[in-house]
Amino acid sequence: MSNNQFKRGELYSVINGMATTAVARRLQKNYRTAGLEITIEQWSVLYHLWKEDELSQQELGIRTFRDKASITRLIDNLEKLGLVTRVASTTDRRINKVCLTDAAKPLQQITYELANQTMNEALQNISKEEIETVKNVLQRVYDNLTHPNLI
Repeated sequence: MSNNQFKRGELYSVINGMATTAVARRLQKNYRTAGLEITIEQWSVLYHLWKEDELSQQELGIRTFRDKASITRLIDNLEKLGLVTRVASTTDRRINKVCLTDAAKPLQQITYELANQTMNEALQNISKEEIETVKNVLQRVYDNLTHPNLI
């Protein structure tokens, strides 16, 4: 028996996609207003490098849910902006490590602040309990689809 109580056109993925797009657009607008010339996609790569610098392109692709071509393009553009460099791995020449430059480091604090501001705007008038419920439900949906043995 289906747990889907939505009418046609009100699928979880549609609602989630609309909310995700709205948050991404607002964050991009907030970046532009602050004079930052990076995209949300570029920020997602920088975010993971701020957490752990010198990741391989493959690992960045996995962490950002991007295919090989997309992550290569993102890193190329971040290199053009002077925010990252590629360095050959010392243990395997086939692997490029992506490293933050000094120019990327000051962006961390301002982008985090803008991300927090954006989430505060998005979550106005929503209780902590409601937020926790949504987080738990979305995590379970993700787990159901990526770890079928948990069902």
